[in-house]
Amino acid sequence: MDLVGLIAVNLSRNNLTGPITPKIGELTSLDFLDLSRNLFSGSIPSSLSQLSGLGVLDLSYNNSSGKIPLGTQLQSFNASVYAGNLELCGLPLANMCPDEESTPSPGTDDDSDTLEDEDDQFITLGFYVSSILGFFVGFWGVCGYLMLNRSWSYGYFNFLTGMKDWVYVISAVNIAKLQRKFRN
Repeated sequence: MDLVGLIAVNLSRNNLTGPITPKIGELTSLDFLDLSRNLFSGSIPSSLSQLSGLGVLDLSYNNSSGKIPLGTQLQSFNASVYAGNLELCGLPLANMCPDEESTPSPGTDDDSDTLEDEDDQFITLGFYVSSILGFFVGFWGVCGYLMLNRSWSYGYFNFLTGMKDWVYVISAVNIAKLQRKFRN
């Protein structure tokens, strides 16, 4: 059987054991691969890094170990796709392999964290300022206009009184219907 044209594989939550087969790299059309929550052991096959079209990958919560194979494909995924594999190491994980130098990965130095914090504070401040301004403009735009224009104020409050009366009548009729229904 030829499975080279296979696009998606989801074998999650099947209690599969043993190593992940290196032949998985032969599935060149594969776009989606989910092998999460199984009992796979051993290293991740290097042939997996050859799947250049792979858009979704989930190898989380297995018993995989060793270094994540090098190649732009496997390092481009979020570290969460490898979660729960405590013995895995290498990029994109924070857990470095013993044979690697402990050089900080790009974007992990303190200067970039400080810049991100400042950006977050700026965005948060902008959110609160715009919320307060929006509330005041909206509130005073409606209430201020009703306070200054007597004819609109009279019409608006007359409308609200009519709506209150309409809701009261509809509620009273429906309650009476329910009471009659429960008596019978």
